[in-house]
Amino acid sequence: MPQLRPGEAALFIARKDIAHMLRQRETFLWVFVMPILFFYFIGTVTGGFAGPAGTQKDPLAVRGGEGGGFLVDELIRRLQAQNFEIVRSPSDDAFRAQTRRLIIPPPSDGYASFTDAVLAGKPQVLTFERRGESMTGNYDQLRIARAAYEVLGDLAAVKIAGNTPAPQTFADLQAMPRALTLTVKPAGRRIEPPTGFSQAIPGTMVMFTMLILLTSGAINLVIEREQGLLRRLASAPISPGSLVFGKWLGRMALALVQIAFAMLAGRVFFSMDWGRSLPMVVLVLIGWAAFTASLAVLLSSLTRTAAQTSGVGVLTTMLLAALGGCWWPIEITPDWMQSLSKLLPTGWAMDAMHKLINFGDPAVSAVPHLTAMAVGALLIGWVGTRMFRYV
Repeated sequence: MPQLRPGEAALFIARKDIAHMLRQRETFLWVFVMPILFFYFIGTVTGGFAGPAGTQKDPLAVRGGEGGGFLVDELIRRLQAQNFEIVRSPSDDAFRAQTRRLIIPPPSDGYASFTDAVLAGKPQVLTFERRGESMTGNYDQLRIARAAYEVLGDLAAVKIAGNTPAPQTFADLQAMPRALTLTVKPAGRRIEPPTGFSQAIPGTMVMFTMLILLTSGAINLVIEREQGLLRRLASAPISPGSLVFGKWLGRMALALVQIAFAMLAGRVFFSMDWGRSLPMVVLVLIGWAAFTASLAVLLSSLTRTAAQTSGVGVLTTMLLAALGGCWWPIEITPDWMQSLSKLLPTGWAMDAMHKLINFGDPAVSAVPHLTAMAVGALLIGWVGTRMFRYV
């Protein structure tokens, strides 16, 4: 019997494999149903972590300022306008337990209140403290400084107008029409880490693609080996290279089906914005599919039983997903974890997705990530081909 041409043989095997895997109820469930549930659950939970800009207040514990006069009231009002929720802690321990803390100095040098000291020209120092590290720490400090400078600016405006500083003169100043207004719209790189669906949908896609291929994709190869199907293919007019390439193509196709469905579902059901660089986002996900397909072929040769394959596949996926930023924005983690994620394939995929979708970076910013995944897919695919076993 004449040997099939390599391309025809690989495509034939890939078509049969993808049809067989999609007919399995477990694969169908995890490709088309579970991702949507995870999108909703994780997106809803993490949406409360930060939420859309301007809708979620940031707690700010304030100590001091009781009976401090109308300037303290003005400062508190400006802080609330900066999206802070003012918290009055009942004890020092509760105050120190807060992430953001602002200390208003008590009256001194014989002055009755903070307001009296300021109006007398006595310098007053506001102390801002923050527990832990965060990429939004400087942003918090900027908002507090803005609130303080707004109060100081209005105080200077009242005095220049020859009025006596008082709650009514401040209210009159606020009611005056502004000769200059500023409209702020998002443009370019955002500051805060992605949360809600903008984090959950890309993270779930990356995690589930690896999970499906390292479980269903690899397990089917192990079962075919146990049942002798690969031995029968070895005696068919199909070259070993075409056989391995066909198996790889089948898993690559499964990953692409899942990715395409997840992107469509994210857009239709959750109004996911895939950013201005959609073609590069698609290329990154294709690179991720290729990498995980190669990893699935390699895993099927390293394990002996379906149970071993499932255990290794799930453990590997969960570990890489957690460390690579699939479960939470890697930007909120400690520096060592952010550095580690850059060495992991899940970290490559998630960093590229964040740059393109959430931070507004140009398409070229994801070229290193795409290159790393392509090189990884080729190297792991070569190793998987060399280690591929028929028995």
